[in-house]
Amino acid sequence: MMIKTSILVQNIKCGGCAHTITTKLSTIENITNLQVDVEKNKVSFNYVNDTDAVAVKEKLKHLGYPSIEDSNSLTSKAKSFVSCATGKLSK
Repeated sequence: MMIKTSILVQNIKCGGCAHTITTKLSTIENITNLQVDVEKNKVSFNYVNDTDAVAVKEKLKHLGYPSIEDSNSLTSKAKSFVSCATGKLSK
């Protein structure tokens, strides 16, 4: 059974960020209906089990988009800048 959830994340600035997030998260097994709301800093998706949702949160953090509960370090901001630029170039 699919469960729908949303994660509020930091550092989403534009469509380039959204493109990178969508591309990278779509590689995670059991994740469907992926949507990124740039204005609300929200990533929504369907998942099958809790480990899938945790994998999404970890991947977001690795890309430089930590959830609002996580610290937003200078490293995260730098990673999000690179992810953003990559997303803009690959559109």
